[in-house]
Amino acid sequence: MPTKDFEAASLKTKHRQVRDGQPEDLRVRIHRAISWLDRAEREVQDMDARFIFLWVSLNAAYAREFGFEQTEREQTRAFVSKVLSCDHAGRLQEAVFKQFTGPIRTLVENKFVFEPFWRAMREHDSGDRWEVQFASSKRIALRALMDRQTDVVLSIILDRLYVLRNQLVHGGATWNSGANRAQVKDGAAILATLMPIIIDVMMDGDSVDFEPIAFPHIKE
Repeated sequence: MPTKDFEAASLKTKHRQVRDGQPEDLRVRIHRAISWLDRAEREVQDMDARFIFLWVSLNAAYAREFGFEQTEREQTRAFVSKVLSCDHAGRLQEAVFKQFTGPIRTLVENKFVFEPFWRAMREHDSGDRWEVQFASSKRIALRALMDRQTDVVLSIILDRLYVLRNQLVHGGATWNSGANRAQVKDGAAILATLMPIIIDVMMDGDSVDFEPIAFPHIKE
């Protein structure tokens, strides 16, 4: 469901107060991430668009350079670790384990956001390899939920949402399709909760090296 509060506005105000003391790459990352979060929060009707705007906000926060799919997933996992190291108040852990255990479980148990399933479909693989992988992935995720392993849960969530992102951005789904409403709705809700926290934590963790951005701001 769309959030009632507009988190981007308060984040923008806070960023104005601290940005002059931030490294340039971090300052630009946060500025861009807030701008896309702001746009996402204003999109209350179109869940496909809302999800995409939120994913761009996440990309703005973590992306370094273009690469193969595995490379991007590795970047995401490394980014999660860095953000968690800055999250001394445990806000991400609280969001994961108190607010979204239901949608997270639904997402984890949805084969349509599990990449090996689609790979098996593309390759006409009639074996059960993807099903074995899917069952193993679900066990790992549910165990991580029970053990409150925030880094593992977040990595799995973002991995699933990356598949959904690919479906939407690369035209692998119909706009406003009834076939994927559950994952789009849950994905947008999860990202809408996580992104304000991630951005705020990044602002408080400016001593952490978030690495150079792929497209720096160039003044003409």
